[in-house]
Amino acid sequence: MELPTLRFTAGGFRYRLNPEWPIGRPSKLRFCPAAASITNGTNKGPNRMFILGMGYVGEFVAQDLLNQGWVVSGTCTSAVKKEKLKKLGLDVHVFDANHPELEVVNILNQHTHLLVSIPPCKDIGDPMLQHAELLRSKLNSDCLQWLCYLSTTSVYGDCGGAWVDENYQPKPESELAKLRLAAEEGWLSLGHDLGLAAHVFRLGGIYGPGRSAIDTITKPEPLSAVQRARSFKKFTSRVHVADICNALNGCIHKPSPGIYNIVDDDPAPRIEVFSYAHELINEKWPSRIKKIVIDEQYTEKGSLRGEKRVVNARMKKELGVRLIHPSFRTGLQSICDQIHDHPSSSSCQESPSGP
Repeated sequence: MELPTLRFTAGGFRYRLNPEWPIGRPSKLRFCPAAASITNGTNKGPNRMFILGMGYVGEFVAQDLLNQGWVVSGTCTSAVKKEKLKKLGLDVHVFDANHPELEVVNILNQHTHLLVSIPPCKDIGDPMLQHAELLRSKLNSDCLQWLCYLSTTSVYGDCGGAWVDENYQPKPESELAKLRLAAEEGWLSLGHDLGLAAHVFRLGGIYGPGRSAIDTITKPEPLSAVQRARSFKKFTSRVHVADICNALNGCIHKPSPGIYNIVDDDPAPRIEVFSYAHELINEKWPSRIKKIVIDEQYTEKGSLRGEKRVVNARMKKELGVRLIHPSFRTGLQSICDQIHDHPSSSSCQESPSGP
């Protein structure tokens, strides 16, 4: 049996996502303010971030840095996305990492910070690291000082539900997880060769506005096979996109090269997350949306194979990160609070399909 869903035929929820929208980090944790500058060899000027791969996380990071007065540039893979990002004030280049243009590499070389958010490709690996020699020859470490590669906690593989920190020996099982681990090593090696402060962030399951249990519930599409399988997992380590920005700012403010787990404090079962999301929706629109009962079948015991609970102690200690959303509960509450429209009673109905 699948979780019931709510269908909003009039466009669903809308979020306040614009250049002025704050990520949510408390101002006292806001590092590298607009007035700050850094010394880059013989150059002195504003912080300049280049983001290879402005997907969901990259776009949020870019907005956060723009709000702090940074110069932000980066890449995307389509002209449509480029136009969207340009409206936010970003200098964006349509880019094929398999065939990097020298013009873009040269522009990258004019930045002080580099964030890599491009996933590996099957049978290829990290597309940029195919051109590692080109990057070594073109990147000027006198300007570029900092590098961070966004990876995933899937590199740990099957841990039988154990708590794992950065000292745990990774045992990736899937091909993509193995390629992620190889990419981590490749970017750390490149950073070392260039004399950069190089970091790897192993991200938990990413959620945030437009990408959360609340959004999944309100979509009319049924659960995919992968989503249904995840519903029975005992543990899922996750992180709100605001805390990814939070950790990046801590890392920029106080570089400490190495590998970090970027997760919250609560590796809760997915069923618990969806139950709470239903509660929030029912509480916010009690007269508009019928109460939904989660079937107890979803609480049945499953196997611990492949599961893990990821430890974030190093992130807190070495990067000085204080989580904005230590649990999915505050994270989902903030997402619900940011929804500024609700469906009309005529546009809302229950559906037998899952979220």
